[in-house]
Amino acid sequence: MSAQHELKLLVQEYEIPGSSLEQKWELLQQVGFHGIELHGRDQAFAERLPELQKAAAAGVPMPSVCLISERFIGDWDADVRRLAVANMKTLLSTISAIGGKGAITPAAFGLFSKALPPFKSPRTVEEDRSVLLEALAELAAHADAEGVDIYLEPLNRYEDHMLNKLHQAVSLIEELGSPRVKVLADTFHMNIEEDDLPAALKETGRHLGHIHLADSQRSHPGSGHTDFGAIAAALRELEFDGCLAMECGIRGDKTESLRQVAALFN
Repeated sequence: MSAQHELKLLVQEYEIPGSSLEQKWELLQQVGFHGIELHGRDQAFAERLPELQKAAAAGVPMPSVCLISERFIGDWDADVRRLAVANMKTLLSTISAIGGKGAITPAAFGLFSKALPPFKSPRTVEEDRSVLLEALAELAAHADAEGVDIYLEPLNRYEDHMLNKLHQAVSLIEELGSPRVKVLADTFHMNIEEDDLPAALKETGRHLGHIHLADSQRSHPGSGHTDFGAIAAALRELEFDGCLAMECGIRGDKTESLRQVAALFN
């Protein structure tokens, strides 16, 4: 393990100043970042392929795409789940076409919370798991054919009831048995759910594929109370070779705030 192990930093595209991906990348290089995380709005993401290919040809690194949708693989309705799987296949194929690494999805977002009324889910834990395994198996086969990965994101207890902690995602992935499905660790959700953030990352180990960065109040790292020094140290100890993407608001002057975030991890 080397203390100089480089951590690769991204920012989601909507928070970067600039009118084009090329302009955004020019700024990111100046402040110490390594690429852009894209927003994938369902099937509409494929319509952006010419724009994305142009940016890729110009040297813009776009390793990952985050699903933006109202349809998720853990939905109650089987028809909605089929649409969610189709949407994710579109994201996986499109990110593959521009030389990216993978696409992000949670089990669901805003579907149900056991922490809020009515408290009782209409589906059992076993049924939840079966639904997720079925969808992920189909997606893993597609991801394997495209040569990219699926990043499965646990959310906090108020936003999802199926996957809240990293170890729950690990358990699902180990039962699935596909190396194409990996864990996405989001530091905002972890701040709510995990007792010890660095320890949870280390325990996730080889299953850890991607990181979302946000401080305790969902703004940029360094603006709240999350200990990103300890998180960076844990990732270096793991020799983590995935990407760390800012999925958060940026306070103050964006260029200067991005420069400060880069300094936290380098």
